[in-house]
Amino acid sequence: MKTLRWLLVSLVLAVLRGAEDGAAKPGVTALGWLAGTWGFERNGRTVTEQWMAPAGGTMLGMSRTVANGKTVEYEFLLLRADASGDLHYVARPSRQPEASFKLVKLTEREVVFENPAHDFPQRILYTLKEDGTLLAAIEGTKDGKTRRVEFPYRRTGS
Repeated sequence: MKTLRWLLVSLVLAVLRGAEDGAAKPGVTALGWLAGTWGFERNGRTVTEQWMAPAGGTMLGMSRTVANGKTVEYEFLLLRADASGDLHYVARPSRQPEASFKLVKLTEREVVFENPAHDFPQRILYTLKEDGTLLAAIEGTKDGKTRRVEFPYRRTGS
């Protein structure tokens, strides 16, 4: 009887472990709340970030900063899963090489991506606030100092 009980317990534990290991990783559809056009103005600069709705396993985005009637910065963005199913935020900023950041936290209103090996930033965060605004931020260490830059977006289009 002890052997049968031990066998049943082992079987249940193996099934539970397998269920944990095979748990579905979140896809880009979980980030649908990010879709739309967002913007803000600060210090004579207008920043706009736009995300397409999830489709085909990706979300495409772009941002542009305009000052004095000229584009001074831009960035092409991609949210996608890699071969293992992990979500990545891939950024191609103006005058810089492409960088990829792996999803480390996702809730209904917040997402955090990290790349500890990147120069700056090492973290990219988006939080959808209760009032419908979107707080984006980049964080990390630069020149030995901890730094955080916030982007307080308001929805400007769908």
